[in-house]
Amino acid sequence: MAAPAQKPIARVEGLSHAFGDVVAVRDVALALEPGELLGIVGPDGAGKSTLLRLWTAVIRAKSGTIEIDGRDARRDPESIRGLVGYMPQRFSLYEDLSVDENIRFFSELRLVPREAIAERRARLLAFTRLDRFTDRRAGKLSGGMKQKLGLICTLMHQPRVLFLDEPTNGVDPVSRREFWELLRELLGQSVGLTAAPSIVVSTPYMDEAERCDRVAMMDAGRVRAVGAPEALRRKVGGRVVEVVTPEPARARPVVAAATGHAEITGVAMSGGRLRTRGGDDAAERVRAALAAAGLAADVHVVPPSMEDVFTSLGDAP
Repeated sequence: MAAPAQKPIARVEGLSHAFGDVVAVRDVALALEPGELLGIVGPDGAGKSTLLRLWTAVIRAKSGTIEIDGRDARRDPESIRGLVGYMPQRFSLYEDLSVDENIRFFSELRLVPREAIAERRARLLAFTRLDRFTDRRAGKLSGGMKQKLGLICTLMHQPRVLFLDEPTNGVDPVSRREFWELLRELLGQSVGLTAAPSIVVSTPYMDEAERCDRVAMMDAGRVRAVGAPEALRRKVGGRVVEVVTPEPARARPVVAAATGHAEITGVAMSGGRLRTRGGDDAAERVRAALAAAGLAADVHVVPPSMEDVFTSLGDAP
């Protein structure tokens, strides 16, 4: 007999919200499974931050269902306060306070039992490797270290569900990688909390979507696709062609025309690399067109990335 399906630890359904005439979230339905890391991925203005604020009852939803661990967050926001950890894009650390003073302040704000603060503080400081910086003022920390301190403060009350709004935005690549490694360690319960939280994290970085168990791709307030990264990549139609050339600006319109794109915006350009999608014979057509234009280039068919997945959503009806 098959095991019964797990009940989601958090879910939203039919969720919509507008600020005046601007609709920020449109009929969103999502569920977070216990122990899962769910990524909300999309460009600036997609509605990611508003979705997280609604889900955590920071702002009141105009319509829809919001549940955290079976509790109705829309009708009774106070019932979920102890269950949720929410770290906004600009976490309000007190820069004149030390690392330790910030931890103690937010612990008291979250009503963490005084007898539990010392042990949790020690575990989380060791987990984030900030234990050597407890006396440093928050304003003197690097961007990545500030995000780690924000994570500690958000975890001190041991939430069941952790919501992180673009936690690596503006952080250097090494610190970004370290932060995502911390999230994976947190899910693996290597930190010694009572229970590992389930995690919802928003990000504008498509490469970070690869690190999630499932991804919800969001644009213009709507969730356009949901699934595991590998499953989403399989849905990309056609072939993904990458072109490496010393003259990308000249090559771009040639590649666009060869793959049937009316606009050169159908060809992404980064450094000396161009990337586009086309039919089964796209690579051969691109090679021939570049050769006819007298442009040197290496042309390859490559596996689709999460950015390819996102751009392919524009092809969907």
